[in-house]
Amino acid sequence: MTTSELVDDPELRCTLSAVEATQLFLERIESEQPRLNAMITITPEFALTEARRVDRARVAGRPLSLDGMPIVIKDNVDVAGVPTTVGSRLFAGRMATADAEVVRRLRAAGAVILGKANMHELAFGGTSRNETFGHVLNPAAPGRIPGGSSGGSGAAVAADLCVAAIGTDTGGSVRLPASLCGVSGLRPTFGAVSNGGVQPVSRSLDTVGPLARSVEDVYAVLGAIVGFDPDDPSSVDGHVDLAAPVSVDGLRIGIVDLLLDASDPAVAACVREAADVFRELGATLTHVELPGTTEAIDVCGRVIKAEALAVYGDDLSSRPELFEKGTRRRLSLAATSSASDLAHLHAELRRWAETVHVAFANVHLLLLPTIPVDAPAAEDADTVETTAALVPYTHLLSLALIPSLSIPCGFSAGEAPVGAMLAARAWHDGLVHRAGAAFQSVTDWHRRRY
Repeated sequence: MTTSELVDDPELRCTLSAVEATQLFLERIESEQPRLNAMITITPEFALTEARRVDRARVAGRPLSLDGMPIVIKDNVDVAGVPTTVGSRLFAGRMATADAEVVRRLRAAGAVILGKANMHELAFGGTSRNETFGHVLNPAAPGRIPGGSSGGSGAAVAADLCVAAIGTDTGGSVRLPASLCGVSGLRPTFGAVSNGGVQPVSRSLDTVGPLARSVEDVYAVLGAIVGFDPDDPSSVDGHVDLAAPVSVDGLRIGIVDLLLDASDPAVAACVREAADVFRELGATLTHVELPGTTEAIDVCGRVIKAEALAVYGDDLSSRPELFEKGTRRRLSLAATSSASDLAHLHAELRRWAETVHVAFANVHLLLLPTIPVDAPAAEDADTVETTAALVPYTHLLSLALIPSLSIPCGFSAGEAPVGAMLAARAWHDGLVHRAGAAFQSVTDWHRRRY
């Protein structure tokens, strides 16, 4: 039995004990880690201890909801007793003393944590080319970047090192690697999942999100981690309804022609084919206008850079040698921002959220490319320029604070995976699940191995 078979077949997972499944995935990590460099820390003893706990719950007739699901955690999320490096020399020697809230909830639900995933330094870039811990290889397109900042999480899922992974998404850092690695990745409604115990980048936009091959596994993880956290200032006491039927029959899906026309032709063709699948499944497609996209993309980038500089500005001034060159360059782009500038940007954020809310007046969902360009080559990928090329469309939805899901839908002219992004109004994460799962019930892009 292989980890690929276990990933693709949830029923098959039930035929193994949690310990047996964990051992298979640990063996897979040991085999593939030298090639992929998807992990920073591997925790076999910790994982097997958790697996034994899950098995005891099964024997006692109290199976847990995730029931031993092997999961990898991005290395900016605390796991007690394990280093949290944030992919940077800046945090060398830092040891987490408590679980992040999402990790606590995952463990309570019976997840088995296999280790910590590699990432772009400080979760502040889209390439996952990391000078300190080594570059992450894209299993789906080895000559292309895996995306970032959750590149190790995306690579681990794509290489079947785990069933699911936890990433973080500020301007696209879950959805970008999901798209480029050919897997599924969700940015939930802002505030729906706790950021407690997660190293911040932009407090106005940071969001924890799951990646997996299948939308169903993505939402199984979301069901375990979603919910209000009174100890997290960014947490919102809202309700996410995840019990949606797997169907798009009767749903209206909006297509933003302006964004498709501005995308690489092969990328746009894949997304248009995905739209045709939704039409065949019973959805109605309609065209939607989104005025002000250029300005919104710029505002999102400026918010992220300004708030990241607020987090790291003192260290950048006193210990610049601990930052990678690309990180220093991106942070320096916000060096002239003032408090009044940031207040203006936050006002623009609210205006854009209202613009997108209006766009949903006549549609249930939006469909657009996750990334408008073909996957960039890994060699010499520049942090600033490459990240800027990847993020325009994910920035639009991040700034609106709404749920968006990247699902694989084909291949580019360069034979790299292409992602389509589904988005819904805030707190309608279940609608995105409904559509994504329906798409995957009749397509197999998410099961492709490379």
